[in-house]
Amino acid sequence: MIRPITVGLDGSPESLAAADWAAREAQRRELPLHLVHAWIWQPHDVPAAEDMATQRRWAQRVLRDAEEELRGRHPELTVTTEQLSDTAYEVLLDRAEKSDLLVLGSSGHSAVAGFLLGSVGQHVLARAKSPVVMVRPNARSAAEHDGREVVVGLQDLGDPAGPLLEFAFRAAAARGATLHAVHAPSLPPLYGYGPAVGLPAGREDGATEQAEKALSHALKPWRDRYPQVPVARTVDLARASGVVLQAAAQAGLVVVGRRVHRPALGMRIGPVAHAVLHHAAAPVAVVPHD
Repeated sequence: MIRPITVGLDGSPESLAAADWAAREAQRRELPLHLVHAWIWQPHDVPAAEDMATQRRWAQRVLRDAEEELRGRHPELTVTTEQLSDTAYEVLLDRAEKSDLLVLGSSGHSAVAGFLLGSVGQHVLARAKSPVVMVRPNARSAAEHDGREVVVGLQDLGDPAGPLLEFAFRAAAARGATLHAVHAPSLPPLYGYGPAVGLPAGREDGATEQAEKALSHALKPWRDRYPQVPVARTVDLARASGVVLQAAAQAGLVVVGRRVHRPALGMRIGPVAHAVLHHAAAPVAVVPHD
């Protein structure tokens, strides 16, 4: 079954920028694009039937206008739309599970787009079972930046790295871009963070050399699978969020991971993902992993 790329729309410039980015991504991956608008009717100071009909027509217009715009830009792309009267995060979580990836705007005034300000986006990022891409409405999300390198931030190079590397290599291959793997290992208490770490850790059999070997080993099966993708590597013993953000300064896409937590652990997405989502200008993909 072909899984689409799904976009949550609310009519804001942020969500429209996300839809534009998602349309290009769907075209690259040869996947259909699915536009979703979720809303809950709220009565105001007008008769209920009239107010509900007005809101429904507005929601339909948001979907119709976005569909027409995207079809005009990408006539070969399959575009479908869906309007649902339900809470946004419930709809988005459900559609994310059925999609190749979910794309949302990274700022805005509504619950769908305002992931940094509201609880809906946090719910989606913390609980989605498929990758979620957050797109800012700026020049870095425009088409001319799509071919820039894909940066993937890695801390654990064991099994958790697999989903991140699979997503990142696939994205780089689709773009014809370089993959930049950034590894900032979690250090044991013997080591620390900062300039003083570099000299002792850089010696033979030191932490840096071991981390470089581990990164090379983790990348090898993916380099074999995607031989057309150029690969750059960075190993740094500084704080992971800063290392990834520095690499992301010129990136076209940044990929970070999120551990799949039990419900009891709440809405955590991890400190690295949190920092990158707040500060990276490029679109950010958050990939869940065990």
